Amino acid sequence: MRFIGNIIEKLQRHPKRIVFPEGLEPRVLQAARQFYSLRLGAPILLGDRTKIKQLAEELNISLEGIRIINPAESEDLDNFARRFAALRRGKGLQLPEAREAILQPNYFGSMMLAMHQADGLVSGTSATTGSVLRPLFQIIKMAPHGTTASSCQVMEVEDSQFGEHGVLFMADCGVIPEPTTEQLAEIAISTAQLARQLLNIRPRVALLSFSTKGSATHPTIGRVQAATALARQKAEAKNIEADFDGELQVDAALVPEIAARKLPESKVAGLANVLVFPELNSGNIASKLVRHMARANAYGQNKDGNQRESRVSAQQAQREAKILKKTVHNGLWGGFA
Repeated sequence: MRFIGNIIEKLQRHPKRIVFPEGLEPRVLQAARQFYSLRLGAPILLGDRTKIKQLAEELNISLEGIRIINPAESEDLDNFARRFAALRRGKGLQLPEAREAILQPNYFGSMMLAMHQADGLVSGTSATTGSVLRPLFQIIKMAPHGTTASSCQVMEVEDSQFGEHGVLFMADCGVIPEPTTEQLAEIAISTAQLARQLLNIRPRVALLSFSTKGSATHPTIGRVQAATALARQKAEAKNIEADFDGELQVDAALVPEIAARKLPESKVAGLANVLVFPELNSGNIASKLVRHMARANAYGQNKDGNQRESRVSAQQAQREAKILKKTVHNGLWGGFA
């Protein structure tokens, strides 16, 4: 909880507006209550006002400080529908279909982000990841100078020798199945920026492979090598202070003794706090292994690369506390949009 404690302190100094599309989820309702009680910001629940109030009464949850918006009754509905129709005109979307889409809470919440009516979005406790990401991809524009939307998970493990006192940023764990060289470089840079924003640290980014500096030969290794060089080049051009190294095996990236033997001159090997995986299979599998086998505190998926940021809280979230932890982190991150 070291990581989340620091985030809570920052959020209390700079509160954020967080929209929860799943306003009728009991766990989400409890998380919104805790978010407000801890003075982290202003929670916004989407859904039928009468049903949310009834649920809150049944659960004995106060709605003080919690805003409720029913998309069907919102004065923004028509404006949001027109804007969405304009965004998707090239796909043949007409206004009636756009209005039906915006009535869905995840679309309405995504449009709130785009219109700067909220600083962050938390969703996915009952919906599928795809149903959360789809509206975001369709509505939220790419960040300036960015070309790649990806995702990141923040892992906090008990052993503080790993990462940044036990905190690791892992990407991409949820969006791009087979990233190109350019996309891998963009993922490395955007995740490094997130690490710096959240922890005020110098990111040490390891681009991972099953090879360390040519110990094996395969076309995928060349892609990681090229992405590492491109990430360094782009970071220098953008004046981003971070260290990049690759291709590295994960033990060389994380274990100082192995790094000292294999790469004694590396600024990243043995000290990596950002791990960039070569493709989605490895990233998704690794993040779940760490979460369940190491009993890590997991925060994510976090969607990165867009002008406004969001949180896809996985369906596995079992308790209000987990949603709260996800909410806390997203509140801070969304504030940097």
